[in-house]
Amino acid sequence: MSTPGSANKGPTQTGTRRFISGVVEGFYGRPWTMEQRTELFKREQKWGLNTYLYAPKDDYKHRMYWRDLYSAEEAEQLIALISAAKEHDVEFIYAISPGLDVTFSNPKEVAALKRKLDQVKEFGCRSFSLLFDDIETEMCAADKQAYSTFAHAQVAITNAVYQHLGEPETFLFCPTDYCASFCTPTVSQSSYLHTVGEKLLPGIDILWTGPKVVSHKISVESIEEVSSVLKRAPVIWDNIHANDYDPQRLFLGPYKDRPTELIPKLRGVLTNPNCEFYPNFVAIHTLATWCKAFPDGGQRDVEMAGDEEQDRCYSPQKALTLALTDWLQEFMSADQPGARLKKESSEEEPMQTDMGESYVPGPDENPLYTAEPLTLNDLKLLSELFYLPYEHGATARTMLQELDWLKNQRSAAAAETDKTAEWCSRAQQFDDMCEAVVQMFNRLSNAPNRSILYDLYNYICDIKSGVGLARAYIKTLRGQRPPSAQVMNNDPEPWGFRGGLSGEFQRMLPCHGNRDLFRHPPMTEVYCIRPYCPEDKMEVQRVFREMQSAGEGKVPLMAQPPLVCDVLSEGEISPSPQCALILEDEIGVCGYALGLTDAKPAAAKIQRAVTDSVLEDFPSLVTIQVLPRVMDSSPANRMIGRLLSSIRSSGSRGAFCELRQSDRRMLDFYTKLGYFKPIKMAGLPQDIIAMGTSL
Repeated sequence: MSTPGSANKGPTQTGTRRFISGVVEGFYGRPWTMEQRTELFKREQKWGLNTYLYAPKDDYKHRMYWRDLYSAEEAEQLIALISAAKEHDVEFIYAISPGLDVTFSNPKEVAALKRKLDQVKEFGCRSFSLLFDDIETEMCAADKQAYSTFAHAQVAITNAVYQHLGEPETFLFCPTDYCASFCTPTVSQSSYLHTVGEKLLPGIDILWTGPKVVSHKISVESIEEVSSVLKRAPVIWDNIHANDYDPQRLFLGPYKDRPTELIPKLRGVLTNPNCEFYPNFVAIHTLATWCKAFPDGGQRDVEMAGDEEQDRCYSPQKALTLALTDWLQEFMSADQPGARLKKESSEEEPMQTDMGESYVPGPDENPLYTAEPLTLNDLKLLSELFYLPYEHGATARTMLQELDWLKNQRSAAAAETDKTAEWCSRAQQFDDMCEAVVQMFNRLSNAPNRSILYDLYNYICDIKSGVGLARAYIKTLRGQRPPSAQVMNNDPEPWGFRGGLSGEFQRMLPCHGNRDLFRHPPMTEVYCIRPYCPEDKMEVQRVFREMQSAGEGKVPLMAQPPLVCDVLSEGEISPSPQCALILEDEIGVCGYALGLTDAKPAAAKIQRAVTDSVLEDFPSLVTIQVLPRVMDSSPANRMIGRLLSSIRSSGSRGAFCELRQSDRRMLDFYTKLGYFKPIKMAGLPQDIIAMGTSL
């Protein structure tokens, strides 16, 4: 499949001005390196794009210290960069962003701005941009005396600089109200935009992001509206692939939801992509395909139209496949894109190494590890997991839907119902999808091109971990794993809770999750803790026996010595008044906590001798069980706390429980509570231990 080639230069504007197409480095965060920018120019030339807008927000001489001239070393780098852009037929536009603290009415400020741009002009740059985005709109007192509105102040300084530079062919202006959602009250009624459109010199082009800062869709009608107000066609600064607002998101989906009918109505399109350089292969590649898909009957790289596509000239999915196919070749190349070429000759002698004979494992030894090669399907899966801001890819949507269904229908896994077979089948399919993610991660990790991997690694590691948690949860519901400390654990590993402090802030907000791309996200479980009543006896027995069956011990249940608390769970002795609680979820009873203020009757029931010294310190008995589907330990913590409070109110000095040493889940639960400690009790069977707490 062919790549977008430089032979097809894409659309041209009426007259002599060419359609601006390319990349804006305009994100917040670590700027790209000079080597990466040079690599970008090569790609743009190869794919038929023609422009690079230099506007990294965290280059401090671009924005924060815009007045400062570049040092000799910095000048050398910029001269080389501008030269590299020219070499690859890419127009280098230098942007400066003085809006944080400029005083528009001060002639010295205007002179400083001109002096800075004159310096860059001496570097060989011929195209410029003034940016007034993401700044406060309140003018200082001096500017309020000089200008009637903020728009008049911006237009005055922009026109002055434009004329000072000799009215360059390409000069871009970014307004403060750069999208429809910022306009008051609307685009067509915005006094700010009307002033800009009427007063800004006609040779100056205006940047626009669409309906929003990150626009889901950009319609022909919306562009016609803003063009009418601005009195010129805008240049789209497209943030559809930008990820500087969320460090956990990456966007590897195709350029889409911008009809190709837009092209003749625009001055150009620049994509402001992911902060990480190498993952932007798809964003830039598919933009290049879109730019050449304009409906003028010209030749395109591949036939884009499809039955499922609304745009007869451009198919996002076909463009994505084209990009991923080319990206796969780059993944498989060990040559680092952008890296300096090795010297062809060297006076130094190469280091001599003696590897000896190649190791060959014996017939009973482990085989040598062989990395499986990355496939196109792996990259398609990667793209679908990290698709676009407003849309998950097909596989990601399916996984969310399946997890939601399996969670909501988990009663079919707990007991035989008419949906049990379907549940098991879909659970296996979900597990297979999770395994595909793991295998994709493994193959990506073994790809020869390490530069791409390092840019992707945090993201693919995070999604593998998240998928792993969901996979473990479904396996627990299936009963494939015995109950473990993961189910009722107050001290999880860090990967068991996601998002750090930011995640905790978000989860505390009432609206958290209501804008998830999966429109029916699994809701937080709601549990009910209520007093035990006689009608609950059979449900308690059911939970008790289910947990007995799921135990880790290999000894048949009938052969195991009973626990003194089993007589409570089996209903042979009723719990003391106010000393029994039931835990329910939406399915039904899922746990219980029972207590006896006087443990002697229970001990006598199973003929267990408990010394007076033990009963003096721990006269009461407790037991608790919670089904594995209760993944949150807090309901069990609350139950045991309420139960012990009731026992304390009866005048008891302490309570104990008995556990099997093989029941690691319950041992971990009582240990993590912190106030139950092992106690010595004579005559206990070998597999049983006792734990007690003072009240």
